[in-house]
Amino acid sequence: MNIRKQRKTEHLNIALATGDGPCTSGMEDIHLINNSVPELDLADISTRSLFLGKTLEYPILVNALTGGTAEGYDINLELARVADKYGLAMAVGSQKIAINDGELKKTFSIVREINPDGLILANLSAASGIKEINEAVNMIAADAIQLHFNIPQELAMQEGERCFKGILDNVARIADNAPVPIIAKEVGFGFSREAVSKLFAAGVRIFDTGGKGGTNFIAIEDQRRGQFQGELDDWGIATAASLAEITALKLPITTIASGGIRGAGDAVKALALGAELVGMASPFLKALMNGGPELLQEYTEGFLYRLKSVFLMAGAGDCRQLKTCPLIITGSTAEWLRARGIDPHWWAHR
Repeated sequence: MNIRKQRKTEHLNIALATGDGPCTSGMEDIHLINNSVPELDLADISTRSLFLGKTLEYPILVNALTGGTAEGYDINLELARVADKYGLAMAVGSQKIAINDGELKKTFSIVREINPDGLILANLSAASGIKEINEAVNMIAADAIQLHFNIPQELAMQEGERCFKGILDNVARIADNAPVPIIAKEVGFGFSREAVSKLFAAGVRIFDTGGKGGTNFIAIEDQRRGQFQGELDDWGIATAASLAEITALKLPITTIASGGIRGAGDAVKALALGAELVGMASPFLKALMNGGPELLQEYTEGFLYRLKSVFLMAGAGDCRQLKTCPLIITGSTAEWLRARGIDPHWWAHR
C-alpha cells in the first residue's frame, strides 16, 4: 500500500474511533429564541436554498471525507445516494491520490455517476497547480473546488509539508484560472478574519470555516506517531467564533459553516449566525459505518425532520426569515468576540 493510501485508511479508521474535541465547537454559546406563537405549519417550512446556481432541498453539505481506496469508493457511493435522494450538496476527499494514480479516479467519479445533477465539490490542497485543479474538477464534473488549508495537520505529520510560502500567490493564480468557483476550506482549525481578508484579496469569495470542535486532525496525527505528541490538541479557532468573525467582516462573500456541527440545532444556529450552507461529515460517516445504508438513511431522515422543526420553533418559515431571527451569544464565544472588537449583541438586535 502506498503512503497516500495508507494515510487515508489510517485517517478514516482513527476518525471513526476517536471522539470530537477536546475543545467544543462553541455552538453551545449560540442561542436561538423560542417562538411560542410562530403561526407556521411544519409542512410549509421551506429549507430550499440556491448555491452556485443549483437548488438544494436543504442547506446541508455532506462534507469532504474520502476516496482513493476500495472502502472510500463504497463510502462515496452511499453518501452520493443520500445526497441525491434528499437534495443535499456533497464534497469528496482530497483527489491528489487519484491524480497520481488514474486507476483510483473511479473512487471519486462514482459520486457524479450516482448524482448526475447534484451539487458536487472537488477537493485539493491550496498548494496545488492549475493542471491538478483542472484534473480534479473534470474527474467529477465538479461545480466548485475546495482548496483545503491544513497547516497544523501537515506540521503534525511526520511526512507532512514544512514550507508554506507562496500560498496566497498560488491561490490568486487558481482564482484567475480555475474553470469553476473556488472555496477556501479549513480542516478543523478555523479561519480568522485576517486570513479571510487576505484570501478575499487573492480572489476567494466562498469560505468553509472548518472550525475547531469536531474531528481533530492533530489528535489523529498523534495516533499516527505524530510530531506534536498530544501537546497541541486544543489548537485552533472554534467554529462559532470563526463563523462570527467572518460574518462581522460584512464582505461580499458566501460562508459554509463546518467543524463539530453534529445536530440539527447547531446547524440551524450556524445558518442564523451567517452561514449559507452547513457542512457535516462525521455524523453521516458514522451512521453508514455503524449500520450500513439503512441506518444512514434513517439518520438522514431524522436529522432533516429535526432541522425543519428547529426552523419552526424559531419562527422561521424559510432560510431568508431565519437570517432575521435574533441570536443570543454567551460564554467563551461572546468573550472571544469582545476581545476581537466585535459586538456579540449585534445578532440579538437585528
